[in-house]
Amino acid sequence: MAASNVGSSVARVTEISARSNKSFEDAIRVGIERATKTLRHVEGAWIKEQRVEIDDGKIVGYQVNMAVTFVLEDPK
Repeated sequence: MAASNVGSSVARVTEISARSNKSFEDAIRVGIERATKTLRHVEGAWIKEQRVEIDDGKIVGYQVNMAVTFVLEDPK
């Protein structure tokens, strides 16, 4: 019996870094919006690291490193 590919998929994970002056949530939004301009079929993201930039004792930036998952298209 041959295996069926119905309902199966293959995904790829790519790492990106995004920054915002506002918040971690905004940095995530910026990163996802940018990723979806280039990548098709984005299905999720895993926030791997969060980092704040500090200047003179004040937080001046929020950075996230994330792994973005997108499903690969079938060859035509």
